[in-house]
Amino acid sequence: MGHFGQIGPSKAQRIFPQLDTPGVVTHYAVRLPDREKPLPNMLENILRPSSGLRATTLSLETMHHHGDLMVKYLRARRDVFIVAKRWQLPETAGMEFDQYDTPEARWIVVHERDEVLAGIRIAPTTARCGLHSYMIRDAQLGLLDGLPLDPLYEAAPVSPKIWEATRLFLLDKVPAQRRADVQRVLMLEMAAAARREGAEQVIGIVPAVFQRWLNRIGMNAVPVGPRFELDGDRSQAALFDVRGEPGAQSGSVS
Repeated sequence: MGHFGQIGPSKAQRIFPQLDTPGVVTHYAVRLPDREKPLPNMLENILRPSSGLRATTLSLETMHHHGDLMVKYLRARRDVFIVAKRWQLPETAGMEFDQYDTPEARWIVVHERDEVLAGIRIAPTTARCGLHSYMIRDAQLGLLDGLPLDPLYEAAPVSPKIWEATRLFLLDKVPAQRRADVQRVLMLEMAAAARREGAEQVIGIVPAVFQRWLNRIGMNAVPVGPRFELDGDRSQAALFDVRGEPGAQSGSVS
């Protein structure tokens, strides 16, 4: 997303499947289940304390607790969206930013020690900054270039119970054998961060292959718009259910 951004050989395959109180760092040790055994609850395999992968949810009020992590996150965004993808976006001091990086936003960063590996931004669909609200709605209103005017089947929702996810990225330096782990940690922390803010659903533009992969980590999502081309991939707006712990959800988003 510069949308819900992806990188890579097949961009969809690089990000999907192959998608705390503020200021608290969540530690993750990711162990994939044995392929010959039945798939257990993913939380039993993913959310275990360790000194390995960490997911930190940053806000303007809490970023000072985490040194220069916010700066490194914005520099990683520049590497992905401006340098690699060649998007025309604002930048300064080697950092990428836009009109949606406001005090209402939260930034989820997956890192190992002080090295950023992946990230995503979430913000409420009730957000307002000048003429802008949130990315999908602004695209629908014709305020943004690069996204179709009809990303949704219906009018973009405005509700404190629905947040938007944007600027999803996974850096190329993450080894192939670790990418699935990092992706899982990122999406699980995104859902947890949104839930802590009172959200029940998260809307975002994702590769059209999203459903198959999300089922593997126990997350539910449904398409809420037509498929379209974005950066050479078939993409689609989807609504994620974040009301319960991953692996405990069932049925479709209503």
